[in-house]
Amino acid sequence: MADAARARKVADRIHETVARLLQGRIKDPRLGFVTVTDVRVTGDLQQATIFYTVYGSDEEREETAKALRSAKGLIRSEVGRALGIRLTPSLTFQLDALPTQAKSFDDALARARAKDEEIARAHAGASYAGEEDPYRHDDEPDDEADDGADAFDAAGADEAEA
Repeated sequence: MADAARARKVADRIHETVARLLQGRIKDPRLGFVTVTDVRVTGDLQQATIFYTVYGSDEEREETAKALRSAKGLIRSEVGRALGIRLTPSLTFQLDALPTQAKSFDDALARARAKDEEIARAHAGASYAGEEDPYRHDDEPDDEADDGADAFDAAGADEAEA
């Protein structure tokens, strides 16, 4: 079992190597505009998952996935040469779902923002039903407590007279 720092270094080296290969050496016409976003390596350095994004349509994503599967052997041999370790990790290419999730979050935030603006427009001319600030504050005199004490004193005085 390799330590976390070594696994991170191996993942970084794989990331650099795969990005360099996709940029220059692999000339498959099916390969779209690919960006390697992340590489995760297991603790024993035997398997590496390479996350990537493709700019374009769903068809272009599928074609790029086919091109990456067909070039996996070449990429793995180059990764093995670049790493210089005894066992070259097996590679798995995974389409990164992060951009899709980010888009859905942005859409949800835009809907919430539009709803907030709609509510603000509906309540633009509204006024408060009572006071604007209905809460008591420490720096204000307590008028209601004085009124209650006066009422009690008056009631007590009536009973005393009777």
